[in-house]
Amino acid sequence: MKNDSEPSHDSLQELQSRIVKFRDDRDWKQFHNPKDLAISLLLEASELLEHFQWKDTEEMKEHILKNNEAVRDELADVMYWVLLMAHDLDIHIGHATHSKLEKNSEKYPVEKARGNHKKYTELIEESVA
Repeated sequence: MKNDSEPSHDSLQELQSRIVKFRDDRDWKQFHNPKDLAISLLLEASELLEHFQWKDTEEMKEHILKNNEAVRDELADVMYWVLLMAHDLDIHIGHATHSKLEKNSEKYPVEKARGNHKKYTELIEESVA
């Protein structure tokens, strides 16, 4: 949910440029290779996941309300590593996301997937049967 009092930093390219500058100003690129970037991404995703571990739906809602900033920070950390890794691997994350959505649209057609949590391979099996 966007807070209207927050400044707008919406462009992925703008965010990516700021992240790269932050990293490069500190001379940290020397420590960044695809393996370690992927590890960092996974570690931050795990820290985000910790906010939800062992909580039922109501406990999660309450936790998110009480700890919104911490959850938001962990989500931002995940985005940080995604954008940095995309930059270093020369992947345009916007184009990659659009392309993946196209692929997922084919795998999960609305008429088969709507309201259904099954994996696309199970949806195909149902169609054949």
